[in-house]
Amino acid sequence: MSVLSIAGLKKTYPNGNEAIRDISFEVGRGEFVFLSGPSGSGKTTLIRILLKMEESTGGQVLVFGKNLNALLPSAVPYLRRNIGVIFQDFRLLQDRTVFENMALGLNILGLTTREISRRVEGILYDLGIDRYAGAYPAMLSGGEQQRVAIGRALVMEPALILADEPTGNLDWELSQDIVRLFEELNARGTSVLMATHDRFLLEAFPKRTLLINRGILVEDRNPGMAATRREAGQNRFQHFVAGRTDGSPA
Repeated sequence: MSVLSIAGLKKTYPNGNEAIRDISFEVGRGEFVFLSGPSGSGKTTLIRILLKMEESTGGQVLVFGKNLNALLPSAVPYLRRNIGVIFQDFRLLQDRTVFENMALGLNILGLTTREISRRVEGILYDLGIDRYAGAYPAMLSGGEQQRVAIGRALVMEPALILADEPTGNLDWELSQDIVRLFEELNARGTSVLMATHDRFLLEAFPKRTLLINRGILVEDRNPGMAATRREAGQNRFQHFVAGRTDGSPA
């Protein structure tokens, strides 16, 4: 069964900008998929549509088998409870400590204090920020705040992780650690869709990669299998990943 099933997805803004022109793909249960492409290619818009933060203007999107076009507003919070979301910006509550930021969703779910402490403390340790449990976001560096934002999503033990450039503010070593943490969760059955334009990460962690450019899915690449080209006459994969569309060396 697919956790995500997207067919003919389109998103056109009132000013005529076509952020997504025609995208179709599926993500299977327990699959780890990279979503890549240059800045402005449509990655963030796609993730926002999957979260029902934006409405599509065409096509169909199924998340856990539920048609987002037919989903009532009252059902959206329940859908999101099974999705761990990591945005480019941290969206941390400045008047809450690191521990409180990470525990917020668990409190809403009504978990016991003991279970909340177990989950939060475990993720804090895994991310190497356990010493900041009592600190406030303003006291942390950008990279440390990003780790808190990642931890806040992971602590919910979601069935699906949607990550929009989660390593964008991190150094190379920590970026690898974050992907390895996603891999560990994926090995336990969590599906992962991670947007990134970092070609070094794509090379270090060879996985299925959906490449989009100018709102179109141009390539579906799976390690060990021939890439599926979605549009004739496209340049080589690595040129798009590097943000180049003229065929020049990356």
